[in-house]
Amino acid sequence: MLKLILADNQAIFRAGIAKVLAVEDEMRIVAQAQTAEQMFMALDKFRAAVLIIAGGFHSDFNSILSAANKNKTRVVVLADTGESAQRYMAAGAHGVVYRNVTSPALVDCVRKIARGENWVQDMAVPSELTENDMVGLRVRDRLTAKELRIVALIVQGYKNKEIATQLGTTEQVIKNYLRNVYDKIGVSDRLELALFTIHHRILNEAAAATAAAAIPQPSQSAGISN
Repeated sequence: MLKLILADNQAIFRAGIAKVLAVEDEMRIVAQAQTAEQMFMALDKFRAAVLIIAGGFHSDFNSILSAANKNKTRVVVLADTGESAQRYMAAGAHGVVYRNVTSPALVDCVRKIARGENWVQDMAVPSELTENDMVGLRVRDRLTAKELRIVALIVQGYKNKEIATQLGTTEQVIKNYLRNVYDKIGVSDRLELALFTIHHRILNEAAAATAAAAIPQPSQSAGISN
């Protein structure tokens, strides 16, 4: 049995990874940490085979590696798009995957890392490029810029109230937008929406770029318009 620890402060994404890995017979998620303290406690308590940790989860990466090595736990870094995998590998990580990693690739990565191999997601030639990107492209083109911003915030783990505050509107308006997004994509809840977005690179990057380019201004009047 491969014992795994997940450490990521993006709750929805953390839950998505757990959902993917938990269905594998030989894998068991023994802890999900949203703080550094929880992660260090889990490393000492469970002595897991693999720690999957977000790149920006803790500022002192060396302390993470030290605690993991003490417990014979190998480390996979979950990096954001654009981050250098080599930087983490040079620092001592055993593997690097990005947030757009497909479920089969993630499972393959964990298995190889647990066997003592190193594994880095190939960003130059993403797996399932044609089919995956065409689906993402079609969905991206169905969504308005406002909907893409909301999708990006959902992926980051924001609740409806927090999204409404960021966009200067009400929770009910956000709920209305989400219902439209669910219908357009064919998902039933925010977890499915987040996982779908993450696993379709073009859609994920479009949502992130739209959110970054449209920082709300305090002086803007309340309300959302297309």
